[in-house]
Amino acid sequence: MKSINWLGIVLLSAGISCIPARSQTPQEPQGPQYPPVADNSATVAQPGAIDLNWVPPAFAQLSAQAAANSSFNLDRDLLVAASSLLPKPDQQTREAIAKLDGISVHLLRFGPDGITDEALVEAVRDAYRQHGWKHLVTSSGGGSPLQSRTVDAWLLLDGANVRGAVVLVETQKSLTLATLKGNLSPVDLLHLRGLFGIPHFAADEFHDAKDK
Repeated sequence: MKSINWLGIVLLSAGISCIPARSQTPQEPQGPQYPPVADNSATVAQPGAIDLNWVPPAFAQLSAQAAANSSFNLDRDLLVAASSLLPKPDQQTREAIAKLDGISVHLLRFGPDGITDEALVEAVRDAYRQHGWKHLVTSSGGGSPLQSRTVDAWLLLDGANVRGAVVLVETQKSLTLATLKGNLSPVDLLHLRGLFGIPHFAADEFHDAKDK
């Protein structure tokens, strides 16, 4: 599995500037302070179009509750620069990367009590259901509460075309939301796991949610 730490190497090597990490941890006043994810409740995810700056309103609320959060966007040019530094991706992975037009990733980390409002997490899932995104997978795994996680993935369909995808990974103390824009397929999403901050999930968990 390719580590998310590759992203840091890519950004430093290519001289890429991205949206900075934002800490809301009061115990660390010496760290830089950044604004939380914007509450864009007046905006909705429109079928057939993807705004990489959009997150569900409930996610913005969770961001305000998180102990720390970070986010970044990579447009097409930055993805080309980043992919050139990956360790020899196979042909199918290169083809999947070539179909990407942009990526946004948001990571929320919570305190010792973990995520305190599970209803807000469910509201994040509902936001994609309500706006016509096709729910492909819901999976849970882990042998202990600390290892347990839930993975959801959605595709945005425009007729027969796939315009992008969203992956949401929930653990006891974190949420990762990755939005991908491009002419993608479910198989492409599998090849992009673990790259550019896109969360990883097991291939055998990938299925149409209606088949559960």
